[in-house]
Amino acid sequence: MNLNALDLNLIKVFDALLRERSVTRAGEQIGLSQPAVSAALNRLRHLLNDQLFVRRGNDMMPTPRAESMAEPLRVALREIERVFHSAKAFDPAELERTFTFMGADFFSMMLMPALAARIAGAAPRASLRFLDSARGDVSRLLQDDEIDVALERPLEVSDWVSSTPLFHSPFAIIAVHDNAAIRQAGIMEGRTLPIDLFCELPHILRSIDGSMSGSTDEALRKIGRTRRVSLTLPHFQAVALAVANGNHLSAVPRQFAVWAAETLPLVIFEPPLPIAVPEIRMYWHARHDDEPPHRWVRDQVLEAVGVLGFVESGVAENVGAWRGARTDQPAV
Repeated sequence: MNLNALDLNLIKVFDALLRERSVTRAGEQIGLSQPAVSAALNRLRHLLNDQLFVRRGNDMMPTPRAESMAEPLRVALREIERVFHSAKAFDPAELERTFTFMGADFFSMMLMPALAARIAGAAPRASLRFLDSARGDVSRLLQDDEIDVALERPLEVSDWVSSTPLFHSPFAIIAVHDNAAIRQAGIMEGRTLPIDLFCELPHILRSIDGSMSGSTDEALRKIGRTRRVSLTLPHFQAVALAVANGNHLSAVPRQFAVWAAETLPLVIFEPPLPIAVPEIRMYWHARHDDEPPHRWVRDQVLEAVGVLGFVESGVAENVGAWRGARTDQPAV
């Protein structure tokens, strides 16, 4: 048969006739006139090449073909109704699904614990999984449903990838609290490092592919300066630990700098030159745009980011707000 000639109303008419065994009563049940039911039955007979229902007295009795179709079609109708009902009445408490995120360890440390707690409170049977951003191409992973959401800087992605901005991530400079060169220069925490000192000290770069150059180097080239990157590491936490145990500097996202300085002996400074500020975005496959569970999880990400307070104020304001630290004292 030609499925293009079949519509849901024909299946509803068939189901009503099976239950009522009467064209009139079937029409009353589904809100159609007797002629409309008869016309639908004639279409079904033509499509299936079977009488389906034959008159016996006042009743319409199903043929063997119709009887064989009865239960499978009722199951299909119930499933269709369930699908449309669940789309309208999504309840996070009933959600049983694993959502896979991908991004830098910045997110696994600073966002995922809060997001997991938020989701567990509303959807206790949902699970979260986080993959490192080195996993691969975002478009391909979204296309293959290997990930649900990517948290990344602006990317060149396929036109079927949807995205929304999360926050801007300006850079701050971190150093160990007793860095001798900075102490000797008398630079107070939260202030701007002199460009000469900035270029003189060795740097650590977070690089997932081993590249020895980043946004800071591009900014330096514009003013005819360079720095020496003496170490690259694939994770921000490793960068912070290395800085805390040496005399290096590192340009890292400001939100991460403040977070890391809460537990490590780090001080934070403003960079001595403008560095391009990346806009962090959330990416997902467009096929999930209007899917209630996926949309709900994306909303939780947006709310969690807002609660975390990823603001764009300067180092001094962030340090004061997050750590309660004074910014008018020299770094020692």
